[in-house]
Amino acid sequence: MKQTTRLHCACGQVHLEVQGAPIVSAECHCNSCRTAGTRLQTLPSAPQFLEPHGGTRFVLYRKDRVRFVQGADVLKEFRLAAGAKTRRVVASCCNTPVFLEFQNGHWLSVYGCLWPAGTLPRLELRTMTSDLPADAALPDDVPNGKRQSVSFFVKLLGAWIAMGFKVPKVTVGNGEIHV
Repeated sequence: MKQTTRLHCACGQVHLEVQGAPIVSAECHCNSCRTAGTRLQTLPSAPQFLEPHGGTRFVLYRKDRVRFVQGADVLKEFRLAAGAKTRRVVASCCNTPVFLEFQNGHWLSVYGCLWPAGTLPRLELRTMTSDLPADAALPDDVPNGKRQSVSFFVKLLGAWIAMGFKVPKVTVGNGEIHV
């Protein structure tokens, strides 16, 4: 039987469940995630979710293993630019980021800030560290990849194969957030 983890936004209006083990638990340092994180954290009551060195913690799950139980109607999307291939979805009730979705991706990158203290899956890797300033110092507790590693893509491919190469649609959200 697969473990179900129940998560919620900061105020508790949005509830979701993730089932089974994640694809990977990562911290992204790309310019896009750092820029979006900085902007999203300026929203009223938004949690401070960027890591001390500027990365964003994500836990990646297959789309078919994420279920929105309550509050999907208050989710709003945020894009860094019109036509961007990534959308970040935010609980507008308390401005908690919920997930990042890549266009045509078979997974959701669920924001680490949704896990209660002490329950966030162990960090496995950092990625896109080449986007950091040259003098940035990261701990060496996990691999710090300049880009996405081959093993990262192998994990994503394995999940997609297990899904039968399906790309489920995630149809939650009601409007946009501009910041």
